Amino acid sequence: METDRSAMVRDNRQISIQLELLANRVMAQKGLTTIQAHMLLYILAHSAQGTSLTDIHREFGYSMAALSGLVKRLREKGYVRVEPCVQDDRRKLLFGTRKGEEVRDFLDRTILRAQDQLYREFSAQELAELDRLQKKMLHNLSELTQSDCKEEL
Repeated sequence: METDRSAMVRDNRQISIQLELLANRVMAQKGLTTIQAHMLLYILAHSAQGTSLTDIHREFGYSMAALSGLVKRLREKGYVRVEPCVQDDRRKLLFGTRKGEEVRDFLDRTILRAQDQLYREFSAQELAELDRLQKKMLHNLSELTQSDCKEEL
């Protein structure tokens, strides 16, 4: 029997959607979305030296416009502050605030609980294999994206 690859793609999409919905319901307690929580945790992890939108873009791959909007909302909610970079006036550095630090444990626990639920009853070997296969899929997509960009030039 041949594996239905279209169903696998739909299943992956559904996993992503359901995980996001679950996390968004819990994150709403702090006035955050899941993606805002991930961005905030990244910013908090780099608060000693600060981080930039470009750094976050490289880490997560979101567009600069989308990131700018996310950071704007985090600033409005008091979780993040922005300072000019001393070495480059055009560059802005992002730092977590005290309010951001106060929700860090909640965010970590919430994300860990969602991961625990998602991977419940997986053996260490199954998790390692899933990790390997996901990385392989991402690599394949990366190659496709790069070749499409070259064809457009």
